[in-house]
Amino acid sequence: MRLNARRVALLVATNTALAPFAIDAYLPAMPALADTVGASIHHTELSISLFLFGFAIGQLVGGPMSDRLGRRPVLLTGLVIFLLSSLMIMRVDTLGELLTWRFVQALGGGACVVNSAAIVRDCFSGREAAKVMSTMAMILMLAPLVAPAVGSGLLYLADWWLIFAFLAVYAAFLLWLMGTRLPETRPPDAPIASAGQVLRNYASVLRHREAMGYVLSVASTFSGMFAFITASPFLYMTHYGVSPAVYPVVFGANVVVMALSNRLNIRLLSRRTPQQNMRLGLGVQCGVALALVTLVATGMDSLFTVVPLIMLFMGMVGLITPNAMASLLEHFSHMSATATALLGCIQFTSGALAGVVVSAFEVDSAWPMVLTMLTVSLVGNLALRGLVGRAALN
Repeated sequence: MRLNARRVALLVATNTALAPFAIDAYLPAMPALADTVGASIHHTELSISLFLFGFAIGQLVGGPMSDRLGRRPVLLTGLVIFLLSSLMIMRVDTLGELLTWRFVQALGGGACVVNSAAIVRDCFSGREAAKVMSTMAMILMLAPLVAPAVGSGLLYLADWWLIFAFLAVYAAFLLWLMGTRLPETRPPDAPIASAGQVLRNYASVLRHREAMGYVLSVASTFSGMFAFITASPFLYMTHYGVSPAVYPVVFGANVVVMALSNRLNIRLLSRRTPQQNMRLGLGVQCGVALALVTLVATGMDSLFTVVPLIMLFMGMVGLITPNAMASLLEHFSHMSATATALLGCIQFTSGALAGVVVSAFEVDSAWPMVLTMLTVSLVGNLALRGLVGRAALN
């Protein structure tokens, strides 16, 4: 099969969209799901963090397997696991069952999605890879924009279980699409790493100073994003009184800015380096997080003051993530899936920990969210400047 940039971007975005659909589609149904499993909304929100932990492990295992066995076998196996566990979640009636099957669902999703960046790297490199990833990200932005609206509509039609039926159907569609439209992109002459070599490959990424600057930058951005995503059902629907029908509109507004920033990133790459765009995005995020803390501290936080700032914070993901991934893989083209797996493991684990901090202690205010967002944005800025080096950023 012939692969051009647009087709690669479309296929990997459709594949990667599985994650935001699995995370965002059931957010409007969180209060209803909490009632079904007999838990508080804060404890039910922990299913988001557990999903992220499972997703991290799925990537950590799936990445090396993809470099060893090929992209297609790992991707298709992950989709089967995701599909079957989605069907099991439809039957849960306790919090323990929900958390267990969400974890299994995430293992399959992680093994599936970890292949996306590796497929891009198999086909492209340098600025071309960054542009393809930005195009992929623009298409991918539709998923979190559409997912809460789809979840709200399905909740209106039946109940929360219909959302997981939809996820099972989407996984089945991906099985058909990837099975019939995606060829094996891993070069047949690529070296096959042993288990010991895989561990040494992970260690080589961890020891690479510049690479860890990119990894920690993405992880901090992801943590700030999931501090908001985890808190958003409580913050918007309970704290600010938004209805489940309006919630997707307020939530989806973030995605519009993310899509615009991805488009901006593509334009800026014609005259700026990926590292310069990352520095800009992280700097804006830090300023926005400081403004959110100030609003909460002065009692001026409301739906009308918080939403625009969160939109700007989330929008900067488009300037940070695709550039960091492309820059990281420039150093590890020979083991792109393994490097992507480590990146995914660290970023999803960081996002899960941020979600735990926000929800586990059941603090009924915006303080856990805004303080977490400020802390991780400071870490991201320090990591980029301290590890990547001034020469690469100027």
